[in-house]
Amino acid sequence: MPALASDPLVLLLWGALGYLLGSVPFGLLVARAWGLGDVRAIGSGNIGATNVLRTGSKGAALLTLLLDGGKGALAVLLARLWAGEDAAQAAGLMAFVGHCFPAWLGFRGGKGVATLLGLLLALAWPVGVAACLTWAAVAAALRYSSLAALSASAFAPIWAVLLGRGEAALLLLVLALLVHLRHGANIRRLLAGTEPRLGARRPGPGA
Repeated sequence: MPALASDPLVLLLWGALGYLLGSVPFGLLVARAWGLGDVRAIGSGNIGATNVLRTGSKGAALLTLLLDGGKGALAVLLARLWAGEDAAQAAGLMAFVGHCFPAWLGFRGGKGVATLLGLLLALAWPVGVAACLTWAAVAAALRYSSLAALSASAFAPIWAVLLGRGEAALLLLVLALLVHLRHGANIRRLLAGTEPRLGARRPGPGA
């Protein structure tokens, strides 16, 4: 992890700002703007891009993906610009937490994968690119969005070390653990062979 050069209050401030940015429920807002209804009543009920895709609108899903990734990247970039690398990591972590547990939605948010990839691209872009390629390779080969997410998050700390960004490895390990916790139901379905593949519209609860 980077040296803690910022005042603790500064880190708390950027953590709070990161949470606020991360907690904006873009999937919910985009689905409503597209006239798709409440995405929480569609498919798995998740507010992320994968569930928005299950409405049949690729445009809404793509916009959700970009916005969810963008809010993680923005949190990191602003904190780095105004405070430093330690604040950037704090803001990135809390943007992820905000997406997963937004106060405005009763702390029931998404699973954080797009936000993770976005903050990672801003934090250490070579590692972010490697993680995105990992996601794409697994998704293309096996067509499981959840498995692609689990793989990308698990490999992110490894990519950080291999690509010379070891100071980010601890944060990425924490984020990988959180991603796996958020995908507990998916992991059980993957093991049981009942996990829906990409393109399925009506997965079981919690997909």
